[in-house]
Amino acid sequence: MKIDAAVFEQETIKSDFEKNKALSLREVDLEPPGRGEVLIRIAAAGVCHSDLSVINGTRPRPVPMVLGHEASGIVEEVGPGVEDLAPGDHVVCIFAPGCGTCLPCSEGRPALCTRAAKHHGVGELMTGHRRLSMDGQPVHHHVGVSAFASHAVLARQSLVKVEADIPTHISALFSCAMLTGAGAVFNTARITPGSKVAVVGLGGVGLSAVLGAVAAGAGQVVVIDPFESKLNTAMEMGATHAVASDENTTEAVRDMTGGGVDFAIELAGSVKALETAYDCTCRGGTTVTAGLPHPDARMSLNALKLVAEERALKGSYIGSCVPQRDLPRMFSLHQQGKLPVEKMLTHRLRLDQVNLAMDQLDNGTAIRQVIEFD
Repeated sequence: MKIDAAVFEQETIKSDFEKNKALSLREVDLEPPGRGEVLIRIAAAGVCHSDLSVINGTRPRPVPMVLGHEASGIVEEVGPGVEDLAPGDHVVCIFAPGCGTCLPCSEGRPALCTRAAKHHGVGELMTGHRRLSMDGQPVHHHVGVSAFASHAVLARQSLVKVEADIPTHISALFSCAMLTGAGAVFNTARITPGSKVAVVGLGGVGLSAVLGAVAAGAGQVVVIDPFESKLNTAMEMGATHAVASDENTTEAVRDMTGGGVDFAIELAGSVKALETAYDCTCRGGTTVTAGLPHPDARMSLNALKLVAEERALKGSYIGSCVPQRDLPRMFSLHQQGKLPVEKMLTHRLRLDQVNLAMDQLDNGTAIRQVIEFD
């Protein structure tokens, strides 16, 4: 079938994405789903820094590629072997699915699935196939999803059925932002009620972490970001203290928390932000990072402090989540008003505005934007 899609065809574009037409709106061929695959109509796709990172070269990927990884949709067709989904089902896409059989999956850590990493790294679905093509040449899938398109074929493992009554433009935000941000709070940090928590970087994932910290009963939630508008949004979501990113950030956080926070969570994707989070953490505290900097980035670490102060530094990929377990729980919290993810939605756009969305994401004038297809 022919579909409309936003295709990244160039090597690297650093800025001015609309002017430079970073993503081209093209007619792309999409094959029907094969064994273990599902065809969905994309309803809504969130615009995430991980998409921008492909364009600006921070996260190099093979081209041409249809971007987009945070999305919701409606099942239209299932391939052979798929028996637990049917046309009409509301689903969300998972960019880090688990095969269920490799060692990390067997240990309950599907985000670290070796099979998914192997296939997604070269632009394939987890099934090992590419279902996209253009002018007779293969087009790569973005982490097994490719949601900046009217339709997509995904491996069954890359989808979770939504049983809750949640609009598609809201459920899409759980696909990446909420899983990664709130998941880092619930699963990786495992913060306890009354804890002092700092969140560094207030994009969609960072604000999801703020919502998660508030829902988990944190006593103090300190938010750190260079943009005043994002600090204000975080305060409206329940943060207790806001600190602008500058040379006095660490001192300010330590002063207001009596020596540092129990848990600092970095979600900006920069080494400087990670170092700030680490420096804001108290003796015996835990620093969690879920940001994705350039592969060549390195951080400076006081090794003595790591030991003498019994610090912990932990990585968190997709919030250390098991999506089939965690998404229903998060949807339930949302319906109880405890994870109001809609508060961070700043723009609802069309597919032909995707380059504008990248500019707004890059210059900080947007938090979470959604491309809608209905």
